[in-house]
Amino acid sequence: MDLSAWWGSLWDTALIKVIPFLFVLTVIVFFHELGHYLVGRWSGIRILAFSIGFGPELVGFNDRRGTRWKLCAIPLGGYVKFFGDENAASVPSRTALDSATAEEKRGAFQNASVGRRAATVAAGPFANFILSIVIFAATAYASGIVVGDPVVSDVREGSPAAAAGILPGDRILTADGERIAYFSDLQRYVSSRAGTPIQLEVERAGAPRQLTVTPREETQTDGFGNSFKTPVIGIVANAETAAFRTQELGAVEALQYGVSQTWFVTERTVAFIGGIFGGTQASDQIGGPIRIAQVSSQVATLGFAPLLNLAALLSISIGLLNLLPVPMLDGGHLLFYGFEAVRGKPLSDRVQEVGFRIGLALVMLLMVFAFWNDLSSLT
Repeated sequence: MDLSAWWGSLWDTALIKVIPFLFVLTVIVFFHELGHYLVGRWSGIRILAFSIGFGPELVGFNDRRGTRWKLCAIPLGGYVKFFGDENAASVPSRTALDSATAEEKRGAFQNASVGRRAATVAAGPFANFILSIVIFAATAYASGIVVGDPVVSDVREGSPAAAAGILPGDRILTADGERIAYFSDLQRYVSSRAGTPIQLEVERAGAPRQLTVTPREETQTDGFGNSFKTPVIGIVANAETAAFRTQELGAVEALQYGVSQTWFVTERTVAFIGGIFGGTQASDQIGGPIRIAQVSSQVATLGFAPLLNLAALLSISIGLLNLLPVPMLDGGHLLFYGFEAVRGKPLSDRVQEVGFRIGLALVMLLMVFAFWNDLSSLT
């Protein structure tokens, strides 16, 4: 065996596939846990550990407040462990609380007010949304955004647009009364309305016309060969008719763009999750670490800014996933705190224990399902 060739191949694989994946995941996890950490600290809760990854510790240090900051061997998540927690999922440890001193108990997570606990838990997903806004805004401010006029250059034969009577040269003015300034505005509007009629106002030969088009969901392939389903109406805009160009944004405009993009992706993700439960979306679109690693390596070939934008997209997904009302996730904790606020006292230890066990089973099932989808996509 040629060891130099083997080592070179291994390094290339790590550089191309592993490193982009670890970068994206580490950024997302770090900011999620940082949200928990900062609000928990501001709430007077004692923090024992801040970990990126699970399993054996690779490297770490203790800060002056006694928190252990560490990087662990399994880079598939992270956690902040508060005093009074039995484990990384913040399951209460009665043993630790019973043996604690009065001063220590004051810093225990379980002894904080329900409002402080809820704020600390919600801060993780909230930090994910802030991260997405910052990334979208920063990349838009640094590089600008590509825009094009909403002018049709071609209409696909047999498409919903052809059935609606849209012709090359038409300029799209509004969709259901909403102004369409750029071609991307129309793409975004259509992307969430499969099977829903859209009232378009178009300009043709200087005169407005009212047309109705119903987007159709189709399977498309991106530049890397990945298949995905999306609603389309079947129109094309090229450089000649749409005059594609890069538009520079000021700081305020970039921030507005970041908020707008984050809101749009959040809406689409919520609609997708709802569609899975409603049976209108295919669950095979759910991916796990293997798919994230694959997409990260592909996007990394386009440059650092696209990789950051991918991190922003995934950060929104992680934030929303953690808000699901499933014990073990942040949303499950918030659900328990909601019951506590209504009842005036926490749920019993037994009820919480059963809830955490059910939540663990659901999270494990989701992980197995995501891995199965990942492996299926490779065959």
